[in-house]
Amino acid sequence: MVMKDNLLNSNQIFTRRHSRWYERILLSYIFQFISGGFVLVVVSAVPIWGFKFWNSQDPNLITSLSASLVSFFIATFSLRKLFRLPGSESVSYVLPVTFICYSIPIALILFFRTTYSIQIFVVGFFITLLWCFAGFFLGRRYRLIRYAILPFGSSAELEKNHGALFKILSSPDLQGQRFNAIVADFDSPMITAEWEKFIAQCTLARIPVYSEKKIREFVTGRVKINHLSENVFGSLLPSEFYERIKRCIDFLVSLTLIPILLPFFFIIALLIKIESKGSAFFIQPRMGFRGKVFPMLKFRSMYVDKKGSGFTNPEGDPRITTIGKIIRKYRIDELPQVFNIFIGQMSFIGPRPESYELSKWYEKDVPFFAYRHVVRPGISGWAQVEQGYAAEVDGMKIKLEYDFYYIKNFSFWLDLLITFKTIKTILTGFGAR
Repeated sequence: MVMKDNLLNSNQIFTRRHSRWYERILLSYIFQFISGGFVLVVVSAVPIWGFKFWNSQDPNLITSLSASLVSFFIATFSLRKLFRLPGSESVSYVLPVTFICYSIPIALILFFRTTYSIQIFVVGFFITLLWCFAGFFLGRRYRLIRYAILPFGSSAELEKNHGALFKILSSPDLQGQRFNAIVADFDSPMITAEWEKFIAQCTLARIPVYSEKKIREFVTGRVKINHLSENVFGSLLPSEFYERIKRCIDFLVSLTLIPILLPFFFIIALLIKIESKGSAFFIQPRMGFRGKVFPMLKFRSMYVDKKGSGFTNPEGDPRITTIGKIIRKYRIDELPQVFNIFIGQMSFIGPRPESYELSKWYEKDVPFFAYRHVVRPGISGWAQVEQGYAAEVDGMKIKLEYDFYYIKNFSFWLDLLITFKTIKTILTGFGAR
């Protein structure tokens, strides 16, 4: 009875703190959207039209101010969605997201030849940029989540992960401390009736209780594949609606890029031919969408008359040409795959397609390997930007965990995050083979 009273008191204290935590999150949304939009409107419009700008009938004001406000709301909303994904807590995403959100409406205005005010767009862009930077730094203290972990099963291993604060409980009591959620391994046989009562009391006190699998995926960006239940397979089915939308985007972007890239393709192909004999392109059968084999196109980066091991070594491979080292480091050798994307064999973002021989080899040693073919393969993927290059079975298992996370969280926001990380990879050469 004493333990129960202490538990209730602790949960009552935590409930108040926990509620205030959610209230702070809600208030931060309201503050950033409403006050930010108000500041943008006032600073953009008042210097030109005065304090009675809302009575103005100037089409430049109406068009530009409306477009700037829409860009502001989309930018702030998009950044909040991105920052909820693993490994996305970086201020470097603020500028590109804001730039994209303002570039699209300006491009539409120019395309339809609508009158606009460049001053409003410039002022609105910098206000949005400053507001999002301020929101990022001020919100960091509230986005770092504190988890209380039950000391049973594999959930205790979460304490070693980064991206959140974890504390293992020594007894079924929060001891007056503030936590955002409780984490437990529900498959552990060591959970006693006392701990089950503690979990029930936390639930009644509106304290979220999560399984360690869910939190592990959120923190690491990987889905464990030691064994997959029927329910897990159900959650790994990607959205067919977004798959269609993504295919349309891939088609339109590749259609736009092909004529732009063709002159560069000619120059790169010429440099490859000058350095070594053989074709400038390398075509290899790869395992693709729904297990169908397709010919994947790349720039040749190796000598045709040198032999090596069965798999590409990440460093010091004597088969790689001088030009090959450069185009591999910055992923230029992958650019011809824009033709594979155009005809629907690949996507810009997705699990990296493996060769037919490697796929058969991995299927023998890696459980559920074939399931990664449920989405179109891509030039870049979640595993590539998080892990880099992996050739051995152990590395492939980790890569597959990243691929499964991508499939399970298949969305526009995750693709956008991968796109930003891919650009960083190209600039830094991380994960080059």
